[in-house]
Amino acid sequence: MAEVALEVRNLKKHFPIRKGLLQSAGGTVFAVDGVSFTIRAGETLGLVGESGCGKSTVGRTILRLIEPTAGSIRVNGSDITHLSKAELRPYRRQMQIIFQDPFSSLDPRMSAGDIVAEPLRVHGIARGAAVREMVAGLFERVGLRNAQMNSYPHQFSGGQRQRIGIARALALQPKLIIGDEPVSALDVSIQAQVLNLMMDLQRDLGLAYLFISHNLAVVEHISHHIAVMYLGRIVEYTDKRTLFTHPLHPYTEQLLLAVPVPDPRVKRQKRVLQGDVPSPINPPPGCHFHTRCPYAVERCRVESPVLREVKPGQMVACHLR
Repeated sequence: MAEVALEVRNLKKHFPIRKGLLQSAGGTVFAVDGVSFTIRAGETLGLVGESGCGKSTVGRTILRLIEPTAGSIRVNGSDITHLSKAELRPYRRQMQIIFQDPFSSLDPRMSAGDIVAEPLRVHGIARGAAVREMVAGLFERVGLRNAQMNSYPHQFSGGQRQRIGIARALALQPKLIIGDEPVSALDVSIQAQVLNLMMDLQRDLGLAYLFISHNLAVVEHISHHIAVMYLGRIVEYTDKRTLFTHPLHPYTEQLLLAVPVPDPRVKRQKRVLQGDVPSPINPPPGCHFHTRCPYAVERCRVESPVLREVKPGQMVACHLR
């Protein structure tokens, strides 16, 4: 069995709200509220859910771009939760991120070659001609030409810019890469190319991916396991085949029913999810989903369900399962 690349336990991130001139406490945003999962080397965990459910906050907190409120983060067996900036520096090389917007994540004043070379220089991995040689190898690996190293971000297409972002993420030879909706800003045909590139890199380099997305079709294509988030919590976790064929949580069922079927001859039940997503500032008691769940009972309104294994390899946070 492959080694564990990332282990997250009971991760929480709460943002205090400050109001007025005196910045007095005005409440708390429960962005991430007790998330746990494990990713092994060479595997991809897809993290899905509606906008605002806390997916991106999970990714940025794992990387310590945002400081966690509680919980633990272990990267390749080492606990990085409370490390100082100096102590965290060696672990920065082991984990990288691919951002959602391939244009705003690249410095428009730097050439593509300099953007990819920057982490090599910052961490003192190479100098002079060796840097250019390594950058040329990274460009070739992600499907870009060496001649494009002197071009600037505005001279590339969206798909090419994201390839630059992938090359930059690979520069330090990380073990873990977090993709924060890395293909959502791209055309569908380009999405497929970038996804296939990421899968090829994973196969060749043994990378572990946390792939954050709201697109279930994309997640199904690239993931080995899928975690479904709702209002800061994981409500279902299983392998991708089981999730798409036998979902157990009512929220997962609703997400799958919302996916269009590209065949007009296929008829299926239409069930509109009632109500709006509750505010993360004041989440409902008990199961966060009970205000919109068609199966909710009194227990759901007062008791928070625990994420537990109800079938081999399938974990669900629901009192009715």
